[in-house]
Amino acid sequence: MRTGIFVGSFDPFTIGHDAIVRRALPLFDKIVIGVGVNERKKYLYSAHVRVRKIEALYAGEPRVEVKAYTDLTVDFARREGAEFIIKGVRSIKDFEYEREQADINRKIGGVDTILFYAEPQFESVSSSMVRELIHFGKDVSEFLPAGR
Repeated sequence: MRTGIFVGSFDPFTIGHDAIVRRALPLFDKIVIGVGVNERKKYLYSAHVRVRKIEALYAGEPRVEVKAYTDLTVDFARREGAEFIIKGVRSIKDFEYEREQADINRKIGGVDTILFYAEPQFESVSSSMVRELIHFGKDVSEFLPAGR
């Protein structure tokens, strides 16, 4: 069984994240969405809430599981039996960061990374942008998957 992990803080999980999962699904028997928890970061939503919202989105898709994790991504990948880490990139800045992470993850964990480039309509959508809009009371429904 070919398993990939799609990891991030997903605070919140956006339409761009959903697009990456749906594009990656044909490549894998199972995708585990790893909701990262970093004690040094402040989140809008708790890990429990983030996991439950993403689970609800994929309730009809048995190939998707959602789990929170607090350790290194390569350790999470190993526990899940994942052969690949799935990441999305929106810009050259994202690419450089993800390239460095992919190199380290391969060196210390033997796990390769597959990058999906954001579709043009999602290039400006980010969790941090959505959090900022929420903070100022704006409607963010167009940036979140339907039913979220």
